[in-house]
Amino acid sequence: MKVRLGLPKGSLQEATLQLFSRAGLPIFTSARSYLAATADPEIECMLIRAQEMARYVEHGVLDAGITGLDWVVESGLEVVRVSDLIYAKQSRGKVRWVLAVPEKSTFERAEDLENAIVATELVNVTRTYFERKGVSVKVEFSWGATEVKPPTLADAIVEVTETGSSLKANHLRIIETVLESNTQIIANKGAWEDCCKRRKIENLALMLRGAMEAQDRVGLMLNVREEDLNAVLSVLPALKKPTISRLSDDEWLAVNTVIEESTAWQIIPRQKEAKAQGIVEYPLNKVVM
Repeated sequence: MKVRLGLPKGSLQEATLQLFSRAGLPIFTSARSYLAATADPEIECMLIRAQEMARYVEHGVLDAGITGLDWVVESGLEVVRVSDLIYAKQSRGKVRWVLAVPEKSTFERAEDLENAIVATELVNVTRTYFERKGVSVKVEFSWGATEVKPPTLADAIVEVTETGSSLKANHLRIIETVLESNTQIIANKGAWEDCCKRRKIENLALMLRGAMEAQDRVGLMLNVREEDLNAVLSVLPALKKPTISRLSDDEWLAVNTVIEESTAWQIIPRQKEAKAQGIVEYPLNKVVM
């Protein structure tokens, strides 16, 4: 049994390969090939543009794939949405498809764009967006460099953004959000009904989510006398509750928890002040919730 997995080629490629590596399944790619190898003999990988992923998954060429919700919605195809993977090419957050216009234009709302030309890669979603608002516009497909088209080639654009910096650099301002999107694992319906393939895809999703949860977090271990435990716990955040176990010396306890890495430099000195000893900070590979 082999699972044919599609990985996004392009802007999401590097972030995806890094995520797989952190999850314990490094992907080996070649600049001259769209095929990729893994250490798992049951997984075959192919690099596919995110915009096309849903088509190949729905048609059964791929059993599963990683792509954005935006391109799944845009395709209108029926695939199984297995799991959200909240990461992007620059951040761990969602991205937005926004309606943007020139800074000096008089447009303030989508309704102001009656009979206007809107350029975008996300044609179907954009048409649906304006139809729901009852606004008649001409939506044109953009092959790239969409930000430079207003005002000469288009009155407005619908473009994806994480930070909005590229839009500002091109003297555009956002007036509305059309769609929020995040990366997802999707699966072919037939593959999802195959119990072996489904289990493999679910396990893959579990490990990828675990790697994401571990990002920017560290483990923290320390020892403390039982009489000082409450003072230590009062300054110790945790995912749920810390693990506490008794040491060979009945007066001492071991405390183990997970914290945000950025807070460690504040928490560790406070733990020392609360009479904790043997404090150890250690990196995490995965946190499975």
